[in-house]
Amino acid sequence: MPSIKDARILIIATTGFEQLELTVPRDELRKAGAKVEVASQDGKPIRGWNIKDWGETVPADLKIADAKPENYAALVLPGGVMNPDHLRRDENALKIVRAFLDSGKVVAAICHAPWLLIEVDALRGRNVTSFWSLRKDVENAGGRWVDKPVVTDQGIITSRSPDDLKVFVPKIIEEIEEGRHQRQKVA
Repeated sequence: MPSIKDARILIIATTGFEQLELTVPRDELRKAGAKVEVASQDGKPIRGWNIKDWGETVPADLKIADAKPENYAALVLPGGVMNPDHLRRDENALKIVRAFLDSGKVVAAICHAPWLLIEVDALRGRNVTSFWSLRKDVENAGGRWVDKPVVTDQGIITSRSPDDLKVFVPKIIEEIEEGRHQRQKVA
């Protein structure tokens, strides 16, 4: 069973990510012993959105295009409206998401970040949660939307909002320590 202390975790984001949905998982996973790296589209710092206004700037460790999924145990996708909307139009970001999904590695998406999972057709037949306004998007993509703080389906973790971070982050740790997940496309 892999240990969180041996795990490398990738977070991909761009300006407009929901502040707490990046900083809390990053900081808590680091406290648990994981090496966490943030990748932005250009490898430069990105600025968060803090509920109703601009938040802090977060340094990036690398460009999304330079990230190698084989070097990581898990992928974390912060929400916010702007962040996943931009990333779902970025082929490099979508390649990363697909690679993690295809490998059976943990993929954790919170708030509006399931848009990226919808974009790569990963939700069909799966139990999923998200920010409530994405319910129809999830259902139209073939997912079964569930109103719970955190939902896991074969190593794909979804959560609703910053209010659920207290259960989202421990679920990431638990799923990483379970190891790779046999994941098949569900009809």
